[in-house]
Amino acid sequence: MYVAVKGGERAIENAHAWLAEERRGDATVTELSVVQIREQLSLAVNRVMAEGSLYDPDLAALAIKQARGDLIEAIFLIRAYRTTLPRFGSSEPVDTGSMECDRRISATFKDLPGGQILGPTFDYTHRLLDFKLAADGEVTEAPTRATSATPVPHVTDFLNREGLIEEAPHDDTEPPDLTREPLEMPANRALRLQALTRSDEGFTLGLAYSTQRGYARNHAFVGELRIGAVAVEMDIPELGFSIDIGEVTLTECETVNQFKGSKTEPPQFTRGYGLVFGQSERKAISMALVDRALRWEELGEDNVGAPAQDTEFVLYHADNIQATGFLEHIKLPHYVDFQSELELVRKLRREAGADQVREAAE
Repeated sequence: MYVAVKGGERAIENAHAWLAEERRGDATVTELSVVQIREQLSLAVNRVMAEGSLYDPDLAALAIKQARGDLIEAIFLIRAYRTTLPRFGSSEPVDTGSMECDRRISATFKDLPGGQILGPTFDYTHRLLDFKLAADGEVTEAPTRATSATPVPHVTDFLNREGLIEEAPHDDTEPPDLTREPLEMPANRALRLQALTRSDEGFTLGLAYSTQRGYARNHAFVGELRIGAVAVEMDIPELGFSIDIGEVTLTECETVNQFKGSKTEPPQFTRGYGLVFGQSERKAISMALVDRALRWEELGEDNVGAPAQDTEFVLYHADNIQATGFLEHIKLPHYVDFQSELELVRKLRREAGADQVREAAE
């Protein structure tokens, strides 16, 4: 990770003071509070939590305020803070099948147990500016809050009963921890999914879009997209059982993809999977599409040279903090390097000029 080099202390202090002034803006305007950001800019908060690998809405909102709305800078702040936290244990795998769904839709089955819940979504809104929000901010309350208080089965279970979709890949080995160990190749699926859930949303969206345009020959349906709260449990050895220590809001997406079969597997549907903190459905769908594209080798498919099929390309370039550090370091002082390059170009120009003079004389 590249960080800023030390410069003139007084100049840096002045830059920090100017930054604080710009962050505050017009002092006659009421200051934006962390609570307002958490409650009213929740989708931005969710992205910072997901890509920062830390579920804490208050800290994510604080990071957004400190970063003046620059979400990548806010993600950087959250990841840096995360490194200071002690780890005292690991939770049990969350059970998304018992999720209390605020939103649950399927593009493959219209009628399904538990029903389709549209939930809070922009999908059916007109993309027109609502000037009422600028005038008074009044919002009509929803007449009812549609949620699924009882567990609802995953849509892919219906296909699984007929053997029409692959069994969900299962591996009991403890997955590596990308937040504590550097990314190494080859990367198994557990590591790839960790990297994708932390990946930059825009980059992952672009890769997912490329698969839809034919750069992976991978046609997908959204089998199910669900958003809601799930319980987090932790095993307590002294008690001999797990206890509920809280809950987190997650977005889960399972895609259903075509598969023509192989020498060992019959024609069936296959899966792509995405799981992200908060309401982050664009990211979860993108993650599922890229996950499926990266599975070409284990499914015995051809690699058509698509960017989304290249594990090293995807994982090493998906992290926006790594990318930002490498990109922004070029604005830091490189005086010595540039002077050597400058002298080299001058020397080459002198030699080229001398060659031209000799050729003219001949």
